[in-house]
Formats: sequence, C-alpha cells, structure tokens
Amino acid sequence: MTELASADIQLIQAILPHRYPFLLVDRVEDIDGVKSARGIKNVTMNEPHFQGHFPGTPIMPGVTIVEALAQTAAVMVGVTHELANRNLLIYFMAIDRCKFRRKVTPGDVLELHIETLRGGGSKIWKFKGRGLVNGEMAAEAEFTAMMDIPEKLK
Repeated sequence: MTELASADIQLIQAILPHRYPFLLVDRVEDIDGVKSARGIKNVTMNEPHFQGHFPGTPIMPGVTIVEALAQTAAVMVGVTHELANRNLLIYFMAIDRCKFRRKVTPGDVLELHIETLRGGGSKIWKFKGRGLVNGEMAAEAEFTAMMDIPEKLK
C-alpha cells in the first residue's frame, strides 16, 4: 500500500492564508490525493470564542467546526497540488446538509474527515465533511468552495 501524505502545522501555514485566531486545524493526515483526508483539531480553552460561547459552558461554535472541515479540505488539495507558498485563496460558495450532533468542548480532539465529491478540473470543489470526537459524530456538512491562486503566481 502507498504511504499517505500528511501536513504538519508549518506546511498547513504555507498553504492556508489563515492565522490565529482563525487557523482551525493543527495537523492533516491520511491525505489520499484529492480523494480524502483526516484533519486533527485539538480543542483548547485558550481559544477566543470560548469567552462568549458560552461563559461557564464553553462549546465550540458550529460554524467554526464547518470552517475547520473546509480548512482540512483546502490543505488536502494544497498538499496534493503542491500549493505551499502560492498564496492560495479559498472562498465558501455553499454549505448544504449541515447538521450538529454533539457538543465539542475544550479537551476534545476533533477529527475532521473529508472526502471530495467534485473537483479537480476547475476552481470549484465540493466536499463532504464529518467532525468526530471519540468516534462519535459531532457535525457533518457538504460544502462548495472556490480555490484560487493569484494569476501572478501560477
């Protein structure tokens, strides 16, 4: 079996434009070309959204879980197409079939499972993502994104 690719935080930062407090994936493993990947988000109390969501009962906002899924997908594409340091820009176009099943709280390790539904031949990609904690479904969504590399760098 072929060894699957992975991305540590340095490679993730070379691919994604996101930075603190909006970089929401710590590692991406099991990258199988543009077919699938598994991201890891270590959820900590130090994240700024926990100050207000909710005081005394910190819960990771659902929209940040979906964003973490999208960032994992972008890293998968970036690793496969060697887009490190190419100023990749990513824009949400749609989020469909989004459901939240379980709270994600500080101390959880959120696994971000991504599979590509459509993409590769254009800037427009569609993915299916699932966020799991201890094997239990926390969130799922299908999302469409446009990935763009500025012309001057192509």
